[in-house]
Amino acid sequence: MHVDPQISDRPRRRLELTFDAFDTHHHTLWLRYAHTQVGSGAAAEQVVDAACARLLEDWQHVLSRESVPQYAWAVLKEEVARWLGEHSCPEPVLAGTAAFHSAIGKLLLSGTRDQFEVLEEEIGLYAAISRLPERQYDVVVLRHVLRVPDEEVAEYMGIDVATVRSQARHARRRLAKALDLWEIETGEMNRAPHR
Repeated sequence: MHVDPQISDRPRRRLELTFDAFDTHHHTLWLRYAHTQVGSGAAAEQVVDAACARLLEDWQHVLSRESVPQYAWAVLKEEVARWLGEHSCPEPVLAGTAAFHSAIGKLLLSGTRDQFEVLEEEIGLYAAISRLPERQYDVVVLRHVLRVPDEEVAEYMGIDVATVRSQARHARRRLAKALDLWEIETGEMNRAPHR
């Protein structure tokens, strides 16, 4: 019996198309996240490519998961951890990469503050973020560093929006305590007054 190769390839092609659509939707954020964790664009591409290869290889199984974005997020985080381990990095390099980019942005906007003070504050903040518990860390990085909406953060992490907001509040309190800051009702933090 002869089987038309186009017919037998259709299910596989459909799977590839659904993966391509999923990847297109998430790829840029994954690269930005990986870059904050591993420190360079080239390394971030390696991490995301490895995560995508794993997902595509088992895409039919991935689609059967309760939450595809949550499963994919876990795979991405595993690939970040693997890359860090292979490159003898004990922890993500968030404090260096994100702090530097944030400080440069602030310096360009203000231009009046002491440049070293701005950089020192940013490095201290991002170092404190890197010491948060994993769930709070992910919420802060996604929500505040990468500016991901709460609904998307919830989808990636497999939690509801109220939990995202709760984790963000807990993280702000921890950061305020770690950095000797006091929190005002808007969620902004300022230096605690010296007593």
